[in-house]
Amino acid sequence: MNTPSVRVAQVALPVPLPQAFDYLPPSEQALPPVGSRVLVPFGRRQLVGVVLNHGPTTTPLKKLKAIDKVLDEALLGEDVLALHAWASRYYAYPVGEAVELLLPPALRRAKPFRSALPKAYQLTQAGRDADAGRAHAQRRCLEWLAAGPVAREALIEGGVQPATIKTLVDKGWVEQTERCPVVKLTPGPTLNVEQRGAVEAIAKGIDRFGVHLLAGTTGSGKTEVYLQLAKQVLDNQGQVLIMAPEIGLSPQLIRRVEARLGVRAFVYHSEMSASERLACWQAARSGQAAVVIGTRSAVFLSFHALGLIVVDEEHDASFKQIDGARYHGRDLAVWRAKHLNVPIVLGSATPSLESLNNVNEGRYQQHTLTQRASDAPQPRWCIIDQRGEHEGLSDELLVKIEHHLSQGQQVLLYRNRRGFAPVMMCQACGWQADCHRCSAHMTLHQSQSRLQCHHCGHQTAPPPRCPSCQDPNLIPLGAGTERLESVLGERFPDHPIHRVDRDVMTGRHDFEALLAQVKTGGPCILVGTQMLAKGHHLPKVTLAAVLDVDQALFSSDFRAPERLGQAVFQVAGRAGRVVDAAQPRAEFVLQTRHPEHPLLAQLQQGDYIGFAKALLTERVQAGLPPAQALVLLRAEAHQSEAAVTFLQLAGQCLAEAGLDVQGPIPAIMAKRGGYWRYQSWVQAPTRAQLIDGVSQHWTALYALPAAKTVRWHVDVDPTEL
Repeated sequence: MNTPSVRVAQVALPVPLPQAFDYLPPSEQALPPVGSRVLVPFGRRQLVGVVLNHGPTTTPLKKLKAIDKVLDEALLGEDVLALHAWASRYYAYPVGEAVELLLPPALRRAKPFRSALPKAYQLTQAGRDADAGRAHAQRRCLEWLAAGPVAREALIEGGVQPATIKTLVDKGWVEQTERCPVVKLTPGPTLNVEQRGAVEAIAKGIDRFGVHLLAGTTGSGKTEVYLQLAKQVLDNQGQVLIMAPEIGLSPQLIRRVEARLGVRAFVYHSEMSASERLACWQAARSGQAAVVIGTRSAVFLSFHALGLIVVDEEHDASFKQIDGARYHGRDLAVWRAKHLNVPIVLGSATPSLESLNNVNEGRYQQHTLTQRASDAPQPRWCIIDQRGEHEGLSDELLVKIEHHLSQGQQVLLYRNRRGFAPVMMCQACGWQADCHRCSAHMTLHQSQSRLQCHHCGHQTAPPPRCPSCQDPNLIPLGAGTERLESVLGERFPDHPIHRVDRDVMTGRHDFEALLAQVKTGGPCILVGTQMLAKGHHLPKVTLAAVLDVDQALFSSDFRAPERLGQAVFQVAGRAGRVVDAAQPRAEFVLQTRHPEHPLLAQLQQGDYIGFAKALLTERVQAGLPPAQALVLLRAEAHQSEAAVTFLQLAGQCLAEAGLDVQGPIPAIMAKRGGYWRYQSWVQAPTRAQLIDGVSQHWTALYALPAAKTVRWHVDVDPTEL
């Protein structure tokens, strides 16, 4: 029998089960403190886990195992453990996800914690006296270091090869240092009236929790507002977390933050190496990192004295994790700010309906910037009827492109489909190249002579003849970025055409290098997907266009109009961002085959906030998020019957908790990667009732026999259907 006084460690382990596991202390030792990193036996394996709590156990002691080894005591503080505990309950994910979310990859292995502070380099005395001769790369590096220590990643991002650094270290000319790299402080621009007003209003509550929605039109100088607030926090020895949606935005943001604040900015995202992520994690935890810039996973970083959180482009869908622990980085950042009693600023030119709804209900305070910081006027809007046109570009748009190029300016074209053509079709019988594993067409990539499914990744060679009727006349329908690049190259052979999508931007610094080239270069055309559409200051772009909006106009996803509006206004904001009398008036073009659609009439008014408020009214009337909370219970299986059966049984379980369960119904993409996908909508009169009902019963779903025959998950506040 158990003794009431016996307490155990409740350990989170990286296994797909909904509970923590009880362990006895290591032999002849006390229980490790909460937040410790431990090595424990689990079946025939040894796993790294995190001690979440101490407490009594209901398991017979003879069945309990002891912790093998305490790797690090109290490595994680109360702040991040509380964040994880709340997120685990709210988003209904296994507590074992703590290992993935709270520990950087290097600490998920059974090795002792080692200092991995970010590397910086400085000149030795020999290096100061050295003459690199004709070794231009070495000489350039030495000249750079002459001003003081420089971070390793800054050297590499600046074009210094790792081999060059190693050579200089081997020669004794350069050495590692723990000194903070020198960052030259650059004064920022003078704030306009609206910017100053926003800074002053937010700064009044800089020492306490408050959520501030900074709704500023594109180019209105939201980043300068962030930096003014960050400086106040740094002056009081606090730390600042800036969350950005895209990895590609980080390099631009890093340089700007460092120049304005005069401190090194540390970076955290998934494409960094394990050692780089560990270095940033340690610097944030120790307080060495005054500013951290990261993507959604940075919300789980340990901090020494976090004093301000900024979520830039807060509307962006990439803040929502779509697999594993399906949390929303923006919403967790708000909870963490409240827990720490620090302010949080959510910035966007196109705020999410969720944030605007919170403003309406008095939970958030809105600060609006209506004028561009440069005083440049907004571009002139134009809707072009594309009916009867081919190749994805209307004659009218081509004329506009030619005009702006002839004036020495640049053009940006947004098409959110990569590849040559979205569909390959037989002219004779209507056969289409579809993915056999997904409910989707295969995209033609002509340069690589392949058909690819952009959902499951399946690839195959294009057939020489129609597999159905053997007719050789197979035609590509529609235009992706690859086809647009080809058409534009033929029409404008004297101007560079830069394609921006994941097919060509494969290197870690490719996108950053292209942006730098475009900013200083001459007339050119940029054609790309969503990675091109947001957050970039391209001063020479005077014409921007969205090439195809029709799919979003008739989508079955109720969020499609909101996403369309956000994409349109973000792309429009790339044009005419500087005042230059020599430039032609900036223009924005929206191509469509349905110019009479009422949604486009709303967009053409050029008022995103008004457009969003109209959508929010419709959501309220329809009882859809954010007016009413929503949980999706999803299941997928190779046989559709298995997914349907599980959802029916799970729905009965949740309905007993008083929740309204509708379904199962097929997902918008009914089949993906060989799995049939179904979902049930779960709602309740209030968000509290919904979350309580789901959190109290979702673990019971694991016990359903049908749960073992399908892949299933709970998605709270889903962003896609």
